[in-house]
Amino acid sequence: MTTDTIKQRYDIIGNDSRLLLAINKAVQVASTDLSILVTGESGVGKDVFSRIIHDNSSRKHKKLVSVNCGAIPEGTIESELFGHVKGSFTGADKDRKGYFEEANGGTIFLDEIGELPLAMQVKLLRVLENGEIMPVGSSAARKVDVRVVAATNVDILAAVRNGRFREDLYYRINQISIYIPPLRERKEDIHLLFRKFSSDVAEKYKMPPIFLSEDGKEYLMNYPWYGNIRELKNMTEQIAVVEQERTITRAILQNYLNYVPEEKMPALYNSGIAGDAAHISDRELLLKALTMGQMINEMRTEIANLKQVITNIAHGNVPLQGDGYAQDGQQSYFAPSNHVPLRVEQHPQPAESEEFQDSEVVEDVPLGLDKREREAIVRALDRFNGRRKLAARELGISERTLYRKIKEYGIEV
Repeated sequence: MTTDTIKQRYDIIGNDSRLLLAINKAVQVASTDLSILVTGESGVGKDVFSRIIHDNSSRKHKKLVSVNCGAIPEGTIESELFGHVKGSFTGADKDRKGYFEEANGGTIFLDEIGELPLAMQVKLLRVLENGEIMPVGSSAARKVDVRVVAATNVDILAAVRNGRFREDLYYRINQISIYIPPLRERKEDIHLLFRKFSSDVAEKYKMPPIFLSEDGKEYLMNYPWYGNIRELKNMTEQIAVVEQERTITRAILQNYLNYVPEEKMPALYNSGIAGDAAHISDRELLLKALTMGQMINEMRTEIANLKQVITNIAHGNVPLQGDGYAQDGQQSYFAPSNHVPLRVEQHPQPAESEEFQDSEVVEDVPLGLDKREREAIVRALDRFNGRRKLAARELGISERTLYRKIKEYGIEV
């Protein structure tokens, strides 16, 4: 099957050399039973490559089972993957097959494999090496014949170095590696994708398609696209439906492309590189939160002290003695040692001076970390109508982390 045939069959748009290399590699290794690791940022279309590999293999007449490892609660993930027997835990009223047994003879796609807990990684390694699963509550192993395609948007080697991913499991799933480049590295493909998404919307809703002006095309090509193809598709559909103007300029695009790295969840974004959030451990997140909280508190204290100084000066309460500093309780104000007495003309002050209102000072203090994080989650959930998987990708975090944050902040979905 040629590359053009694959692109047409799986609706892949683009002519970037690295994208074409990834497609050719997927077709070439599909006929083997080697484990494959697909890497790339969130939103580049890694799931499409699992279908290419399965459909071009000898297992194509069996099931392709897709599992999002980051979306399964840690307490139930073993049962979800390997099944359980009746009575093995509360609520287990009958035997249940796991995803591996459902995929027997076919392919299992383990998306976000980097989110697997370490204890689960050990059991997965045993399955890959021995071809045996052990359902929860069972004492007898069951043979399975499953081809594994895994995917991750984290730097898996960094996770291995930091002890968050087992090295032996990494080498077991990475017999073949396929890398999908991010959209910002496929600049020439961006306007092709825009045109495709615009045409799809026009056909679906029976409206004229939209087109890019030259400055609009240039703007899209230079935009960083942290959400990759998913972000471009959502933006194109929104513009096509909302805008009356059919020629889309840079000025119009700027009204929709205001999602910059700094607007990501403050505790989860690091160093301005897309995908770094996935590399941060819970301990590092806590340290970041504590550090930012301390900085905010110090800033508030400094603002309050400065406000008191200005208020004292405005009312003529300016202590000017001592050599360099003058003390007033716990407040200190700088004054030259050879000073000239300061004359302050007193004027009647309104009940609330416009210059010293508390509300104005508070506005200059950054929002609390928790508040900003909660607002970012709510906005993402609203944008995707409560679909946690899409919201998590928008925020650059795993679905499990998003689930935990929703419970922590009491957000109603």
